[in-house]
Amino acid sequence: MAGVPLSVRKALTIAFFALALSGAAAQSTAPAAQADARLADQAALKQALERNDLSAAATLATQIVAKSEERFGKESAELVNPLTNLGTVAYRSGDFVAAEAAYQRAVRLIDGQLSGADRRLVRPLQGLGETWLAAGKPNEAAAALKRAVDLSRNLDGLYNLEQLDLVDALIEALEGADRLTEAEREHQNAFRVVETAYGKKDLRLVEPLDRYARWYETVGRYATARGLHARALQLAEELSPTKPVVGVPALRGLARTWLLEALYGPEVEPTTAGPEMSDGTELFAPNAGAGRLNNDGERALRFALAILDAQKPIDTALRSDLSRANGLYADAWKALDATPEQRKWLESPRLLFYRAPATAASRLRPADPSEYVAREVRFRIRVGRDGKVIESTVESSDAPEATQKSAAFALRRARYAPRLENGEPAESEGVPFRETLLVKIPKEQPATPAPEAPHPAR
Repeated sequence: MAGVPLSVRKALTIAFFALALSGAAAQSTAPAAQADARLADQAALKQALERNDLSAAATLATQIVAKSEERFGKESAELVNPLTNLGTVAYRSGDFVAAEAAYQRAVRLIDGQLSGADRRLVRPLQGLGETWLAAGKPNEAAAALKRAVDLSRNLDGLYNLEQLDLVDALIEALEGADRLTEAEREHQNAFRVVETAYGKKDLRLVEPLDRYARWYETVGRYATARGLHARALQLAEELSPTKPVVGVPALRGLARTWLLEALYGPEVEPTTAGPEMSDGTELFAPNAGAGRLNNDGERALRFALAILDAQKPIDTALRSDLSRANGLYADAWKALDATPEQRKWLESPRLLFYRAPATAASRLRPADPSEYVAREVRFRIRVGRDGKVIESTVESSDAPEATQKSAAFALRRARYAPRLENGEPAESEGVPFRETLLVKIPKEQPATPAPEAPHPAR
């Protein structure tokens, strides 16, 4: 299901998995006529979901729940899969309240049985976590998804591949809740799963390595990320010599880490251990290239472009993307000349690199969040032909002036891909930018007690 958004893909997985189990249960426990009717309803529900007819799917899912209640009773575990399907339809329709109610009811029907190790809990817990995540409740989502992940590992083994969709959703929830240490641990676990399943010398590791490396890039661990990109490149060169395009994402990643390190400084001493390399060695010195733009980055990009140019047919969109990364704006425009509809996303600046200030909600993780309040500052900025921020103006803000200044300072170090005008980079005015900052709430000073009145003389 390539190209389908992750949340939709997971919702479909939940639905189809539950449909299969529910149909099997009906076939084994109900009389023949009722089983045939339920199987027909299940098939109709599956078809409605496949054609994205959510109105018909909702009617069918509700009907299946009602029939199951009538046949088995309202407290029967046979309702778990029909309720999971009903929750999935509500989730896909954007009715998160109804989805939450259906999933929670499914969980309650079997919660506590078999010491909690019931496989039927996994799908409704996943659906509940996805629903809370979509509804903007990342902490609640993380709790449900962590339980589903733990259950999967207990039932199917610590390194079973089936858990990866669950782990992906859990990572998203942890990141949304700014629980980055836990998110990093789950990234490590996810990579160990695929490495254990496929072995350390397998092309299927290239995409997980890229994703793992990008995580370290987002938290400023550039040398660590570079080691992972280098490992992916080694795998591509060793295992796919006749199809070098497999290594292009790794080359792009290597160049990106050099640029990020030059812009924002070298990797700081991590608070958690980074990933181990396959041979136990460090591929790059931690502070190599610190404070300067290493030429290896440009060479990596040009090598990637040469690989793409040798492919027939040329992937124009990917080559354009690499050309922009290498500063070859005119080449990017020419590469897209045959597909002008793709030019639209080049006609406005695109943020490439930005490190939020220390007081930003995305970075500051106070021990007691109740001591802070969120404040927002909106900027209008001018982006130069080289992608640098020339000028920034506060458009509106409810944050203190000192925190506004810290946000403005961080913004000045941001880098954009400039918009293109007739194939050439052009300056842009009035580009919007918004940052959310955490401001500590001043503590109230205790009132000074009034002096005691002197006792009257006796």
